[in-house]
Amino acid sequence: MKTTKFFAEILGIKLPWYVARINVDHGQKRVDVYLEHEPDIQARCPTCSEFSSVYDHAPEREIRHLDVCHMATYIHLRLPRVNCRTHGVLRIKSEFGDEHSTMTHEFERRFLDVAKVCDTQSAADLCGLKWDSAWGTIERAVERGLSRKVHRVPERIGVDEKSIAKGHVYETLVYDQDRGTVDYVCDGRGQDSLESYFSQFEKDELSGVKSVAMDMWDPFIAATKAYVPDAGRKIVFDRYHVMKYVVDAVDTVRKDEHRAMMKEGVETLKGTKYLWLTSEENLPEEAKKEFESLRSQKLKVARAWAMKEHIRSMWDYHYEGCMRKFFDRWYYWATHSRLEPMIKAAGTLKRHIDNIVTYARHQTTNALAESLNSNIEKIKRMACGFRNKSHYRIAIYFHCGGLSLYPQRTTKESLRRRSLQPQLVGATH
Repeated sequence: MKTTKFFAEILGIKLPWYVARINVDHGQKRVDVYLEHEPDIQARCPTCSEFSSVYDHAPEREIRHLDVCHMATYIHLRLPRVNCRTHGVLRIKSEFGDEHSTMTHEFERRFLDVAKVCDTQSAADLCGLKWDSAWGTIERAVERGLSRKVHRVPERIGVDEKSIAKGHVYETLVYDQDRGTVDYVCDGRGQDSLESYFSQFEKDELSGVKSVAMDMWDPFIAATKAYVPDAGRKIVFDRYHVMKYVVDAVDTVRKDEHRAMMKEGVETLKGTKYLWLTSEENLPEEAKKEFESLRSQKLKVARAWAMKEHIRSMWDYHYEGCMRKFFDRWYYWATHSRLEPMIKAAGTLKRHIDNIVTYARHQTTNALAESLNSNIEKIKRMACGFRNKSHYRIAIYFHCGGLSLYPQRTTKESLRRRSLQPQLVGATH
């Protein structure tokens, strides 16, 4: 088999394109494949799809392809320009790669697969690209994915803020709870930030929202109530953030009591912080005996810990009325405990109880947000930070957006219709 025919076969080159010549550089481990087309052809206008004569050719284009025999492979070709009667002189579309890409569809797919599992610089090194070219490919992929994204509002939404730099610089992230993806990213964490997401949809679309999980951040609450119909029954305050108020109150009780005991020279609570903050079932076996000894003593923190453990049962209820009654009993206990941090935490929960008990109906939390936040933190560490917000946002969409990132790959039938074979028709056909 001739070398040109071999490369035409493995690269999938079809008439009227053919491999004119091959240049192999063993020193550089590089193969250059030069394509030409048959003479006396007509070309299809990229705008109206009508066949017309070829006017001239665009400058030669070099496109990176997948390695052949462990050698970097580049395809060289000059795309014809059609002389359309209606639209004038236009360059035809290439079947080998996207308009502004320096790589074939196959190579771009391979790079995107690599970029998903490592940082951009490492992906560039592994694929033999410069950083700018690699990042440009990721940007195009995200732009492509966002353009293909179906305009729809998720039924179950999660909302959270993410710190992107020191100095209280935040981004607001909206999650699709059912698909497990980041649906939207925008600057800041104010009311206008979340409203910029909701404003994309009509009122009847937003009426299909079943639940919105969030922390007790007033701007997010206000934005949701301003746009989502019947938001008061759909907002669910995240269990983790609700419990954090109680856990922090327990820790404050411990610190206050520890300071008071240390003044008397008693070190009973020294080094016991995580014993009180850890859930009872998650305590290590070796710590349980020590903890039982501490609980048997008449300590304020022991009473606070008991309240913390008891309120965890509130999320076992499946009816709002039952959940509310349970909270009312717990609230009475906490507010009569004479433990100021617990009284303060109970008051905070009481003010937000209407959207805490909605958990019983929707059974949703923002656990997905916490999971995706961990992935985003991993992305930040891999990249050693980001140069600007735009890069940070693109990285989030790329890794967590669930977008269709790959160049469009057509079936054989659509390829015959859209590829250069039907675009370039020999004059004798």
